[in-house]
Amino acid sequence: MTTTLAGGRAARRQTMRRIRPRRSPATVLLLVVWAGAAGVLGLWWHTTPSIADDSGRILNAGRITGLLAGYLMALVVLQMARVPALERRVGSDRVARWHAMSGRYTICLVIAHVFLTMWGYALQAGKSVSDVVQQTVDSVNQLPDMGKAAIGTGLLFLIALISIGGVRKRIPYDAWYHVHLLTYAAVFLTFWHQISTGNDFAVEPAAKTFWYGLYGVVTALVLWYRILTPIRLNLRHRMRVEAVIEETPGIVSVLIGGRKLHRMGAQAGQFFRWRFLAPGMRFSSHPYSLSAAPRPGMLRITVKAIGDHSARLRELTPGTRVWAEGPYGAMTAQRRSRGKVLLVAGGVGITPMRALFETLPGAAGDITLLYRANTTQDLALWDELAVIAEDRGARLMYAVNSPDGERPDISADRLRQKLPDIEQHDVFMCGPAGFAQSVYEALRGAGVPARRIHHESFEM
Repeated sequence: MTTTLAGGRAARRQTMRRIRPRRSPATVLLLVVWAGAAGVLGLWWHTTPSIADDSGRILNAGRITGLLAGYLMALVVLQMARVPALERRVGSDRVARWHAMSGRYTICLVIAHVFLTMWGYALQAGKSVSDVVQQTVDSVNQLPDMGKAAIGTGLLFLIALISIGGVRKRIPYDAWYHVHLLTYAAVFLTFWHQISTGNDFAVEPAAKTFWYGLYGVVTALVLWYRILTPIRLNLRHRMRVEAVIEETPGIVSVLIGGRKLHRMGAQAGQFFRWRFLAPGMRFSSHPYSLSAAPRPGMLRITVKAIGDHSARLRELTPGTRVWAEGPYGAMTAQRRSRGKVLLVAGGVGITPMRALFETLPGAAGDITLLYRANTTQDLALWDELAVIAEDRGARLMYAVNSPDGERPDISADRLRQKLPDIEQHDVFMCGPAGFAQSVYEALRGAGVPARRIHHESFEM
């Protein structure tokens, strides 16, 4: 059985809108981040007297790494706050990569800070580098707020351990996600020793005020966007499961009803984090894209069973309460800069592409969708796509394996053969990482500029 959602009035209006590309603020934000790091180094320079001996040099190296680690910790939390300007303008995938990269740098700086500072203290006490461990124990027992800092540092190391690629793949997503939330506790515990033992903040009161302000603003953003905003959204829209329908073997659509859902601000191509308040699923929150344009009383997601959570969606019953956070994601019509568009979907990556296929502004012949699947039976939502293509005068193509299992040719030459003017297209793409990489290389080989290939990936 398959669902069929005909294009609503809102979806039809969307197709008639003018193309108004919006630039990503990523470059400006990165410049601001680097300027902040330069300011941190300037603070150290301003509060540092002449350095006379080895212990002073080592201690000041510890101060620099500590200041930079404290600065990056605030950014790590900011990147977890789900601020709309980041999630919807920069892109959730890029913010996730920034978060992962910032976390790695933070851990390296924390390790350097602890080692260099304890080594410097040991030298000042007439000891050697071999006494660093004992010096660390003594400092934790004697200095203010160092006990809390030690616990926070331990939590950071735990989070870093479970985020290593090989470890991350071996633990359930829900376990990783909930342990990852301990980042908030780790940052809170390590913050206080920065203020109480940091020489820079004792020497320069304005720096202490700025540090309180930095962490205070980040804390406020987390409370607002991760707690208060979702509460307001869910109390206002009161979502429930309306139906669960099998599209193809292993792929189901979940229809979600509620009040005035079109006022949630969601766009085709975006996703929510969904929590279904059913037994065994209440504490699991997973990201799924909308597979149709939002309707006033209906949202839809289409999910492939590839894990415990996604496999249990078929067991949901009508009336089950739904808790959602979002919308997130920047792969929307606002990324578009050209009149013609190629949508490329691999497997269940068809979900955001189907919504974009329905709503992207364009005249007849402007929109093309290429759908890659293993077999024709795996082409979920195909009937809907065919209806949309006929209604809009769009082009719909599929690429499936041959009967003997040979994979279809999606090369630069093949793409140019199918779309001779492909270099004049914007390309939106969603699918598994390997598929996305191969298609990206083919597109670049076909002459499509990198700035016009739009893709969100959540591989961390």
